[in-house]
Order: sequence, then C-alpha cells, then structure tokens
Amino acid sequence: MSEVKKVSGNGIPLVGNDIDTDRIIPARFLRCVTFDGLGEYAFEDDRKALEGKHSFDQPQYQNANILVVNRNFGCGSSREHAPQALAKWGIQALIGESFAEIFFGNCVAMGVPCVTADSDTVQELQVMLTDNPQVNITVDLETMKVQCGDFSASVNMGEGAKNMFVSGTWDACGQLVANAPDIQETTAKLPYMNWSVA
Repeated sequence: MSEVKKVSGNGIPLVGNDIDTDRIIPARFLRCVTFDGLGEYAFEDDRKALEGKHSFDQPQYQNANILVVNRNFGCGSSREHAPQALAKWGIQALIGESFAEIFFGNCVAMGVPCVTADSDTVQELQVMLTDNPQVNITVDLETMKVQCGDFSASVNMGEGAKNMFVSGTWDACGQLVANAPDIQETTAKLPYMNWSVA
C-alpha cells in the first residue's frame, strides 16, 4: 500500500486565483490514450503566452515537486488530465488557499495531496520560493505543517482525505493487491462464480 505521510523537495510558485483545468491542460490534449507524456503540455497555452516567463519554463524550477498556488485552483471542468499533467511534470503535492472539489478528489485518487493554508502563508511561501528557488520545502501530513527553510506554518486537509494518505488507503489498486487472498476466498464462496455450462 502507498502511504503518503510527507513530501519534501523544491517548490514552484504559481501566482493567480481561479486557474482552471483548461489552463492546466488545454482541451486539445484530452485525446491522449494514456497520460504518459502529458506533463510536457501542462500550462501549454499560458506558457506560450508568457514566452518562457511562466514558472514551469524557468530553469530554477525544473526539479520542483511541490506546487504553491492561490485560491480556487483546478476549477472548471472535471478532467482527470489536469492533475495527471501536473503529476507527469513532476508535482507530488500542492499547497494552496483552496482547491476545486473535483480537482481535489482526482488528486486524492492519484496519491497527490493538496493541502490548504491561509492567504498570508501561501503568499509568504510564494515569495520565499521566488527569492530562493532551491530552498527545501516539506509538507508533513502527520503534523499538518509545511516547513520552508526556517519558516513553518500549519496546513489543512479534511480528516478523511488525510487518513487515506497516511494509511495508504487512497490507493484502490494497492488495496486490491494487498487483499487478494481475502478477495479470492470470498469469490470462492459465491455460488454464481462457480457456474458451469453443461
């Protein structure tokens, strides 16, 4: 099972409210058969419009794995491709003021925690990551704290989602594999699983 208790690494600031899923991954990329390779198209249109000045294009953030965003991130359509594109780019956790509900749920299903913090905390983190992109940042789901250099603050996540990450139960496939003997035993007791054609 895939427990997610702590995510550490480098952060990437992305300033702006109401960044929707169409901006995260434009609709023309939804035709893919698998999610492989989707990361290179994350924020494709925004990046083109900013001509290399988007944080996802900046060399100092190329190894970042924690995305720091503002309010209502992931709003818009419910496309799973949005968190998949971020994950394929390398994002393993998000910190923001708030997240759209379906986007948050899609992230949970993928094992990518999204924690919230107050506006001042988020803005402080974004400034720190802008001033010092190599500073280490850690999201700790057991203590519900974010540590960035010498700065520490509380973060929030619903108790149900938090427990799923910490226990590893967010991983539905992992649960099936871990409980395969119990599933086989139950299946053997089901009369309709043993039907045969005469």
